[in-house]
Amino acid sequence: MQRAALFRGGDAQMAAGDLGELLVPYMPTIRVPKSGDRVYKTECAFSYDSPDSEGGLYVCMNTFLGFGREHIERHYRKTGQCVYLHLKRHVIEKVPGASGGALPKRRNAKLFLDLEISSDLNSDDFEYEDEAKLVIFPDHYEISLPNIEELPALVTIACDALLSAKSPYRKQESDSWEEELQASKHAKTLVQLDNGVRIPPSGWKCSKCDLRENLWLNLTDGSVLCGKWFFDGSGGNGHAMEHYKETGYPLAVKLGTITPDGADVYSFDEEEPVLDPHIAKHLAHFGIDMLQMQVTENGLRDNDIKPRVSEWEVIQEAGVKLKPMYGPGYTGMKNLGNSCYLNAVMQAIFSIPEFQRAYVGNLPRIFDYSPLDPTQDFNTQMAKLGHGLLSGQYSKPPMKSELIEQVMKEEHKPQHNGISPRMFKAFISKGHPEFSSNRQQDAQEFFLHLINLVERNPVGSENPSDVFRFLVEERTQCCQSRKVRYTERVDYIMQLPVAMEAATNKDELIASELKRREAEAARRPLPELVRAKIPFRACLQAFSEPSNVEDFWSSALQAKSAGVKTSRFASFPEYLVVQIKKFTFGLDWIPKKLDVSIDMPDFLDISHLRARGLQPGEEELPDIAPPIVIPDDPKVDEIRLLYFRRSFLVALDIDESSVMQLAEMGFPLEACRKAVYYTGNLGAEVAFNWIIAHMEEPDFAEPLVTPAFGEVASSGTAALGAVGLDNQPPEEMVAIIISMGFQRNLAIQALKATNNNLERALDWIFSHPDPEEESDPALDTMDMENNANANILADTGSEGPRIKDGPGRYELFGFISHMGTSTMSGHYVCHLRKEGRWVIYNDLRVCASERPPKDLGYIYFYHRIPS
Repeated sequence: MQRAALFRGGDAQMAAGDLGELLVPYMPTIRVPKSGDRVYKTECAFSYDSPDSEGGLYVCMNTFLGFGREHIERHYRKTGQCVYLHLKRHVIEKVPGASGGALPKRRNAKLFLDLEISSDLNSDDFEYEDEAKLVIFPDHYEISLPNIEELPALVTIACDALLSAKSPYRKQESDSWEEELQASKHAKTLVQLDNGVRIPPSGWKCSKCDLRENLWLNLTDGSVLCGKWFFDGSGGNGHAMEHYKETGYPLAVKLGTITPDGADVYSFDEEEPVLDPHIAKHLAHFGIDMLQMQVTENGLRDNDIKPRVSEWEVIQEAGVKLKPMYGPGYTGMKNLGNSCYLNAVMQAIFSIPEFQRAYVGNLPRIFDYSPLDPTQDFNTQMAKLGHGLLSGQYSKPPMKSELIEQVMKEEHKPQHNGISPRMFKAFISKGHPEFSSNRQQDAQEFFLHLINLVERNPVGSENPSDVFRFLVEERTQCCQSRKVRYTERVDYIMQLPVAMEAATNKDELIASELKRREAEAARRPLPELVRAKIPFRACLQAFSEPSNVEDFWSSALQAKSAGVKTSRFASFPEYLVVQIKKFTFGLDWIPKKLDVSIDMPDFLDISHLRARGLQPGEEELPDIAPPIVIPDDPKVDEIRLLYFRRSFLVALDIDESSVMQLAEMGFPLEACRKAVYYTGNLGAEVAFNWIIAHMEEPDFAEPLVTPAFGEVASSGTAALGAVGLDNQPPEEMVAIIISMGFQRNLAIQALKATNNNLERALDWIFSHPDPEEESDPALDTMDMENNANANILADTGSEGPRIKDGPGRYELFGFISHMGTSTMSGHYVCHLRKEGRWVIYNDLRVCASERPPKDLGYIYFYHRIPS
């Protein structure tokens, strides 16, 4: 108890020997972070507490996980870990010195170099003081840091390493498909010449060669010059680079990429694309208002095109004083850099009671049974996010005194509100080439990706994603024989086509297009564009009409024929998600968005789209499979050769002389053994080629696992084909295995078990000499995000997919809107109806909506009206 009294509060001091004696029992549990260790010192694993929070953050000195005050005891009880590093950031109002300008300096300024400085606080009025101390549980002994002379060397090294560790998300982002851009060192101090240059909204050309493509605006003197030449003949003549070499002016922005979200900026000095945090100011110097700009393909469209401008303004309800909303269910989410698609989808998801009950209602049980590393558990991260959005802990209104201060200063200073979903995004996007990047994504694709993860990680007896699932009946008819086939599939989204031909303002659209072409030809500013007005009933009619089936093979004719397909609802979901198919491809294969306004109804009745099944007088198509055609693919011969090698490799003795030859070249020994094994002892030269082809694989140097009963070995040969719509492996892959002498059912079972990887399927056959007759139902679940049309198949077990059927009458309760020209750019916001009023969720900004733009939405959420 004497030690407790000495340490509690950190005010008293102990002798160096006493400190060392106190820490001796815990030394085996204290680790020094190594390269590759992730140190979570900015965010709690179970909540959104951080060093900025009132209770600070406790970082485990063994696992390097962070925990807020509410969750630290849970981790201590679960793991027995006693030593934590407590981090706390204090925000202190600056006090002017006697001269009026002197300000106190920061304490411990180097402790949190990579912690973000809150943009909510004016740096001219506030400063930060960072505090760190060791805390020993269960008695909460506190040792203030730095305390280098009194602490054992291992503890000091561990603390220093932990405090200087970089964010774990930076390490992950460096492995992403596209690395996050860094702010240019020139952005803050960039000098701009006051030479009177003003950039026109259109008609740009290089000032040295008259090129009108790939143009860059130098942010120092306003010169418009062409970019570098590319190997395919496109690009420019490199005049922008020449200008930099002559003048040393470092930053340039690509014309045609300027949007309200930012622009493409290149630093000639740093030789890479960069971020310019002051881009709006730098552009304004040359008369460019970036809030009124849009992405253009050829630089000819100006910033006065009203529909694009109004799309940003109308959807975000700009120009209207919106009342901020606070409390449970009104928590904003920080934009991590093109993560608005995730923010919008998750706000909609956690407005649904079934998801609230599944994750927030089960939060204590989920947290108690989470793995030792909760950052890698889907249900834990979902429960954490749901609690962050719904608890109200991170959405508190400003105090009355703060409101008065804001009025006095005539400025709106946001509060410390909202959550940063960085840990959630890092986990949910792990391994996905698109969502793990920092590029803008399609909200519909992310919704399906999320549902796929929910399906794979059940949280209880009922899966919350059941509310979206419905059965689609597809009726396919042979136009020549008139015979039909009825099939069913599972879906989660109703994709509604845009019936452009039904626009009610066709004359206005035609006149606008003629004026646009004339203006382009004459190099004049483009006229005001006109948005097409499409009746919702026309889109619903287009959904219900038959569509042609390409490359249809008629089993009645035993030949290819013309076929048509009609889709109907075999069941109606509890919650109906409707996607407006606004995004398409132009003739140049560039993704674009249809600029349309659709009068989406508040109440929707699709009962007339209920499926009816086989009708009297209809004759079914014979159940005959089409003839097998083996593709002419060079990989087929490679895999066949591999198969015949594998037939004797199981019992093969590895040629150790070849292994040693390769090892002497400096390659890992285990990699050399794998190379000799997988090339069938054909010599060091052949094995060397295998090494060169596989050395970038993550398991390159891992020990060789030879095929044996119950095991699978893989050399990483890429799979051919894709998953079939009926959840069967592609026929060409089945045919290859059958041609090797195996039975069809065995081929299908092997491909299903190996995610349609031909080589792994052959391994599977060797390692399962007596396969079970029935397949594991879990293997029958298709990976949803692989199918852009959401033709998703659920569990094909004996019970079938769980469907919550009911009446087809719905009421609108939310919609997600997109601003921009394609899914690769722009911005998403979400509108939700809560407590009888519409609310707009625009990243961190949550406000009562005054004019919800229901006609401009992209994804709509309806809930069933009880009968």
